[in-house]
Amino acid sequence: MSAPKVSLGTWPTPLEPAPRLAAALGLEPDDLWLKRDDLGGLGAGGNKIRKLEWTLGAALAEGAEAVVTTGAPQSNHARLTAAAAARLGLDAVLVFPGEPGASRSGNLALDGLFGARVVWAGDRDRAEVADEVVAELGKAALIPFGGSSAVGARGYVESARELVAQLPDFTTAVVALGSGGTMAGLVAELGPERVLGVDTGALADPVPVVARMAGEVAGTTIDADRLRVRREQVGPGYPHFTDSSAAALTLVARTEGVILDPIYTGRAMAGLITAFEDGTLRRGEKTVFIHTGGLPGFFGNADAVAYAESQLAVHRS
Repeated sequence: MSAPKVSLGTWPTPLEPAPRLAAALGLEPDDLWLKRDDLGGLGAGGNKIRKLEWTLGAALAEGAEAVVTTGAPQSNHARLTAAAAARLGLDAVLVFPGEPGASRSGNLALDGLFGARVVWAGDRDRAEVADEVVAELGKAALIPFGGSSAVGARGYVESARELVAQLPDFTTAVVALGSGGTMAGLVAELGPERVLGVDTGALADPVPVVARMAGEVAGTTIDADRLRVRREQVGPGYPHFTDSSAAALTLVARTEGVILDPIYTGRAMAGLITAFEDGTLRRGEKTVFIHTGGLPGFFGNADAVAYAESQLAVHRS
């Protein structure tokens, strides 16, 4: 598959050992590693940068002067689409559900700083509203939800190649599974056996979506039954800050000084911890956690902020 690409990120991202986190999980010091795709450079970082290099490259090649995408008000993808559009001199329109008036902290605040225009869809289907906006704008490109498509997934083929160059003997890469493109790119390059996705609940059934995209990127059929996906971290649903995610955020922050987000990487780390507990991941093998970013979304999640503040040790004089 050929497609144009633009340069938006700072690559390669670091691969860091996590010995204190490994020790807390009963592992050897070099059993656990962090692939820091949260440090990609653009717009507060995150995995969506790699996808946008390809999807926006295609948009520019088609003559687009504006880009339109959909998501939730705290969407990491929307925030980075706005940042990338600003860097490339494109207008950005973000289509969100509901009405204005909720918290404007976190990603939503940065959307405004990057100059994006928000269209509130109310109760209407976001995809339908986005199509209307594209038609109104004329020279506009529709960027898929989450940046996830066979084109965008090529960014994670590149990430997988970076990882292999950095740590050739790793056994498993663990990644949050949202709209599917990140896991699809990893699977296309590494194969299903070396990738473990932790479902975050963004899609009702992400497994066939990942299999289809990975197959398109790899140029072959990927059997959905071969994908390794954990489903237990969805909890009460995608937007909720779960107890297991809270515990994972705390553990990683206090052992490695690294911040996870409450919806994606928090769930993914909780899934990694559970996978070691039940033997899916094993001591003595090198496991890589793909840190896909999302820090601004932490500050847009009132439950996560309240939880973090509750952990403060207060000493009165």
